[in-house]
Amino acid sequence: MSLAIVYTRAQSGISSPLVTVEVHLSNGLPGLSIVGLPETAVKESKDRVRSALINSHFEFPARRITVNLAPADLPKEGGRYDLPIALGILAASEQIPHEDLNELEFLGELALSGQLRPILGALPASMECALAQRSLVVPTSNSSEAALCQDTTVYSASSLLEVCAHLHKRQTLSLAVPLLNSHHDHYPDLADVKGQRQAKRALEVAAAGGHNILFFGPPGTGKTMLASRLPGIMPPLEDAEALEAAAVSSIATGKVADNWRQRPFRSPHHTASAVALVGGGSNPRPGEISLAHRGVLFLDELPEFQRKVLEVLREPMESGVICISRANAQVQFPAQFQLVAAMNPCPCGYQGSGDGRCKCSFEKTERYRQRISGPLLDRFDLHVPVTAVNTKQFQSKSVEENSNAVRERVNSAREKQHRRQQKLNRQLSGDELMQHCELTSDQISFMENAMNSLGLSARAYHRCLRVARTLADMNNEESISDAHLSEALGYRVLDRRKSI
Repeated sequence: MSLAIVYTRAQSGISSPLVTVEVHLSNGLPGLSIVGLPETAVKESKDRVRSALINSHFEFPARRITVNLAPADLPKEGGRYDLPIALGILAASEQIPHEDLNELEFLGELALSGQLRPILGALPASMECALAQRSLVVPTSNSSEAALCQDTTVYSASSLLEVCAHLHKRQTLSLAVPLLNSHHDHYPDLADVKGQRQAKRALEVAAAGGHNILFFGPPGTGKTMLASRLPGIMPPLEDAEALEAAAVSSIATGKVADNWRQRPFRSPHHTASAVALVGGGSNPRPGEISLAHRGVLFLDELPEFQRKVLEVLREPMESGVICISRANAQVQFPAQFQLVAAMNPCPCGYQGSGDGRCKCSFEKTERYRQRISGPLLDRFDLHVPVTAVNTKQFQSKSVEENSNAVRERVNSAREKQHRRQQKLNRQLSGDELMQHCELTSDQISFMENAMNSLGLSARAYHRCLRVARTLADMNNEESISDAHLSEALGYRVLDRRKSI
């Protein structure tokens, strides 16, 4: 038989579409041609495959070899197709049997010696393979990652010879062992933060409703400490959510960390570019906002980021996805992250500290704050001042509440939201807000007066309602009270017409 078909997987965003490798041997001048929109790395596979076959003591057919990677309109990149192309050539030249090829999918880059090297995106390929009800053969370096998808039978192979021995039924490949699941929390504890009751309260509100939060205050007051403790008071990731986040990491770095079940916490430097945040490149890769999927994205020194960099956050903050378009491809990455930011109140950072160190003029302070656009500021649900802690509070022996106690309350509030609306309060649409955040006539008048006096936008109004709904859930109350509305409005400090 001069025609063989082998199955593999491409990489397109977080998905891994099926690719059928068709290999045909025909009469004519010896040569190997690859068609089906291959990029440079795929075209170069002909040389790797030839050397790998010869060094593995197989015969490289002295015939015209045509390799078609279908579908032809899907761009193919990387060395992931080396193994399936080599197996297709061996099957078409009847050096290995065909029988089991329909039940397996193959991924792997070949070294010239025939050894298998790791590839990017093994976990997404494994997840898609489960839907097709096929088993997957991957390099040993990718096996633990691919085996995280428990619905897929994953085989670990270190060389082309091992795969061929498996197909000949002479020696069975080893089943891959998934990464050990670590159920222990390794997050910093909220009890380490002394004082800051208002900021801790706001952090709990943010965790309970999934709200974005902005801390502002002088240097050294604990803004970064508070932000780093947010993942520790959020509920543990469910299996599907953890796999989603791990799949993004697999695409970006080619590996999954041992603590893959923990919520991601990403903290890019303020010199990061827009591409670093949203992702991109000729073959698009996920950026920081996708690597923070199901976790926290922390932006320290928010005004120091370039304005055009910050503006790219606006759309994914609302939609939860980021779409990257290129001339030859359009890919979509998930971006359901919770944004936490920190900033100083003025360029020197000491405005309002009371010690007279701040010499910043009003105009200089306003220019500093205007580096953050109004539309972006609107998308923060809570604006929280963080003041300096005095020496007595540092030396106090009183025990602060730990993350576990706060997490229990957060879990309880989130369970109420899921029972009522199957989503977090942050995700409520306009119609759902009217349904689940119904106000009395007096409360509507109160909010109208607040909007006019504070200069709030319609978006800020809706975000106040979402925060008020979260506060009611935390207090185990069915309806929103005046106290909830007042507290929610108190978290819109930076929206006010007058400077803080």
